[in-house]
Amino acid sequence: MTATPTQRRRSALASHMNELSLLAAIIVLYAVFGSTANGFLSFNNQINILRDAATIGIAAWAATLIIISGEIDVSTGPMVAFISVILAYMLQWGVPTIPAFALAIVIGGLLGGVAGALRAWFDVPSFVATLGLWSALRGTALFMTDALPVSIGRNSLVDALDRPLFGLPPAVVIMLALFAIFLFISRKTAFGRSVYAVGGNAHAAFLAGIDVARIRIMVFVIGGAMAAISGILLLSRLGSGNATAASGLEFDVIAAVVVGGTALSGGRGSMVGTLLGVLVITLIGNGLILLGINPFIQQVVRGVIIVVAVLANIQAIKRSRGQRG
Repeated sequence: MTATPTQRRRSALASHMNELSLLAAIIVLYAVFGSTANGFLSFNNQINILRDAATIGIAAWAATLIIISGEIDVSTGPMVAFISVILAYMLQWGVPTIPAFALAIVIGGLLGGVAGALRAWFDVPSFVATLGLWSALRGTALFMTDALPVSIGRNSLVDALDRPLFGLPPAVVIMLALFAIFLFISRKTAFGRSVYAVGGNAHAAFLAGIDVARIRIMVFVIGGAMAAISGILLLSRLGSGNATAASGLEFDVIAAVVVGGTALSGGRGSMVGTLLGVLVITLIGNGLILLGINPFIQQVVRGVIIVVAVLANIQAIKRSRGQRG
């Protein structure tokens, strides 16, 4: 039976309910923190919010594809820190800056590919594979640096990555450009459709002719490359490679993706939702800091947010299945 215009409008509204809810949450957060946290609405703080959002967002675009494919990556933070250290050493050794950037991205992609290969070829759960990578990268970076920053001295190109561009931090411009690319990939390409298919039902995707192993490896390669870009921007922001930086970033990234409506079970999610989730997580973190909330309580808040978001996802999936039934 053909749906009526009213039914089509209701269906379209229901499909965007998560994004609308997140927009409402962002408005509420601005109202609450703007009235309770001194300096929250200041221009400098808004720039800081955008810069922090870029740190989470660049990694979150790739994490969205990983989670849609039915996998998980908990190695993001140590990957970012490790790449910043490796890049700092390359610059110290006199490697030209642009080739050093390119090599850092390649290294990130290869390291991500290791986790993907373990999942695709040896059936190691992605949580275990990336947890092992988390430990190895953090330990290696700390061993290489003795937990001390690795200075790079003056570098005009690195410094330029932290100078405002059109009034915005370059990291924000890069984040938005990458968002546009990932939005196109997820909506308009065969690769994007294959990611959704693998996450929805890997066996059915295999029977349909999709190379499931290749898709699984590629999403982790992309994840490693995005973490490397974050590592480059971290180096430009700090002026040094730091093995202890980006601690806990992986949890903020996962929280942003899940809050954005991506199902941890795979097969469901959107880049627009993740963008709004990144803003929600960033606003909450920034507002809690300005209010002087204990850092340990901030971790509790993050944990509660993740659990609530997962519960909301589960309920949304149940409702959609009930409507189809």
